[in-house]
Amino acid sequence: MRHVAGAAVLAATCLSLAACSEGDGTSDPQPSPRTALSFGETVDTAGADGKGTAQITPETVVYVDRAGTDTPEHGLFAVVTFKAGNRAEESVTTTAVQGGFRWKTLDGKTIKAGNSKGARSVAPVGFNDGGGKPAVRADTFQVNTVAFDITRVEKGGTLVYVDGDGVAFRWKVPATDSGPTAKALKSALE
Repeated sequence: MRHVAGAAVLAATCLSLAACSEGDGTSDPQPSPRTALSFGETVDTAGADGKGTAQITPETVVYVDRAGTDTPEHGLFAVVTFKAGNRAEESVTTTAVQGGFRWKTLDGKTIKAGNSKGARSVAPVGFNDGGGKPAVRADTFQVNTVAFDITRVEKGGTLVYVDGDGVAFRWKVPATDSGPTAKALKSALE
């Protein structure tokens, strides 16, 4: 009698699993959505093409209506400094210059870094080149910038970084100038 009851439970379990698995006997679990990190929080990310590990830390954001002689097409540049670190013994390449950084607005629109001629030209003195040097030498870190050409209502979005494995990391960006180098960055953009 126990054997029959156990078989019935096993059959019911198999039926419920099959019903949940799109009918072909396999399941396709979806990853849980990542919550937004705090601005300034460091994450380990896969390097370009999945090779190596780069630590990415967005540190400062400033909003300016001019960067040197460049003016934004949409009204405002959002310039973000980020630290790219490498604790390994070999260089690692980030996805920063491959479109790895994006700005997600509060209404869900996604804007790629360097989305206008002016945003591509933003390169504040003292913050390496705009867009970020892709290779980070062994056991070092470097600070770089990325710029987005946004409207004033798009301030305070979400910074997204897609690594070499296609994993997206998100940070909630403050809607006002903030971070440890905000004053210096703003000055370097004048």
